[in-house]
Amino acid sequence: MIIFGGGRAKADFTFGEPVNLGSTLNSPSSDFTDFISTDGLEMYLCSDRSGGYGGVDIWISRRSTIDEDWGTPENLGPPVNTSYYDYEAYISSDCLELYFVSFQRPGGHGGDDIWVSRRQSKEAVWGTPVNLGPEVNSSTNEWSPSISPNGLELYFVRRSGGYGSDDIWVSRRATTNDPWGEPVNLGPIVNSSASESMTFLSSDGLSLFFSEDTGAPIRPGGFGNLDGWLTRRASVSDPWGTPMNLGPIVNTSSLDCGPRPSPDGSMLYFCSERPGGYGGAWGDIYQSPIIPLIDLNADGIVNSGDMCVMVNHWGENYSLCDIGPTPLGDGIVDVDDLVVLSEHLFEKVDDPTLVAHWPLDEAEGTIAYDSAGVKDAVIVGGATWQPSGGQIDGALELDGVDGCAITNPVLNPADGPFSIIAWVNGGAPGQVIVSQQGAANWLTTDADGKLMTELKGAGRSTGPLFSETVITDGNWHRIGLVWDGSNRTLYVDGVAVAEDTQFGLDGSIVGLYIGVDKNYAAGTFFSGLIDDVRIYNRIVSP
Repeated sequence: MIIFGGGRAKADFTFGEPVNLGSTLNSPSSDFTDFISTDGLEMYLCSDRSGGYGGVDIWISRRSTIDEDWGTPENLGPPVNTSYYDYEAYISSDCLELYFVSFQRPGGHGGDDIWVSRRQSKEAVWGTPVNLGPEVNSSTNEWSPSISPNGLELYFVRRSGGYGSDDIWVSRRATTNDPWGEPVNLGPIVNSSASESMTFLSSDGLSLFFSEDTGAPIRPGGFGNLDGWLTRRASVSDPWGTPMNLGPIVNTSSLDCGPRPSPDGSMLYFCSERPGGYGGAWGDIYQSPIIPLIDLNADGIVNSGDMCVMVNHWGENYSLCDIGPTPLGDGIVDVDDLVVLSEHLFEKVDDPTLVAHWPLDEAEGTIAYDSAGVKDAVIVGGATWQPSGGQIDGALELDGVDGCAITNPVLNPADGPFSIIAWVNGGAPGQVIVSQQGAANWLTTDADGKLMTELKGAGRSTGPLFSETVITDGNWHRIGLVWDGSNRTLYVDGVAVAEDTQFGLDGSIVGLYIGVDKNYAAGTFFSGLIDDVRIYNRIVSP
């Protein structure tokens, strides 16, 4: 799951299960993915495996089609590789320039320098590398080059003069025939007192991936060791946004670094020391599919409801709907996004960000099964199954006296963005729909039957969020609470009815009550029907 830190950004894609690329690419040596060609048939990687020219060389692995396995890597050879360290290859959009890093190669300026090799055509061999000169390189270290699609921006990492141990810088030029200008630090939104390294610019120039470096400080908000991160911008003229962690599918408590998306945006390659690998200083090379999230209103199916969400944000930079071109989008909601949505119309969605889902469609028994996992709820007290009485198939009817459902821990509100959505019919003022045991009432009603939440941030200045919308009128209502990392928003029937800003939320890892308040207090038990309760670890538009 993708989690954005701060701001109003919303996640629009997630990752599939990572797959180790096997012993052909991985070895007990150090193997690191550098770049995937635009046709997806060539992988440039750096490795210190045997058969090279120096400590670390640039290698290339090929395949005939994107459905085949990668072939045995071949050394790129001289003049690119030398007896020195040569690594971190990045190919320009026209495929005629190879930017890379070399350590103490003669003709440099000291330490790691960035070089470029050119060729006349895709079939030609790479020419003699040229040092990018003292405007880019210095007596310290510069590495991780990425060049923008138009060839006018060069992103790289420099160790001195920034905000932390490693910072991301950019050098610009007016035309591709001009020399590179003086590098500029990307500033404190992207860079921190920790380490920002191993950069990689996406093929559209709108997403900048990076990770920390070994032996350097770790950015807060990660999963323990080196992590993959991402910062995005709406266009090449817009500033870079607050970096987000790539989440627990890609990142683990082990070392996870060097995220590199394929040019078509369908796959993420990265290195990891997670268990089950072949060894090496950077772990192994893995790939993980990048999956667009197309169920925009989180009802489990792609239909006209999702299309309405998209139309409501037409022409905006609204990441939730920015699913085309797949999967990273292009910064605006337009026909490209509508085309992607249309390709999936009427499909039921298996959403990996759905962390719990109680359809409440049972006809008997005391268990409400979680269709998304193992967080089944126990039904107690005055509760009756209504197999045909729900808004979506069946529903659970609670008596308002002692009937409710009790779950195991599902989600800690302090961990990041999330959404909870439910259908309700009935109830009375002061009654509660969903609460976290002993912690906070997530979805509840005030003394007038209006939707509110008591889930808030720490501090005396924070408090409940109240709406002006009554939900105890005897009609079906789809209600929701969405937390995007800095804003609480309450929804009723697809409309945002209350919103405010919080500096984080109070955390708790205990289970939930469905149909009674956090303290299991008399007078708070819900009297009516509850149906289809869903919890996502992302932002949705209910």
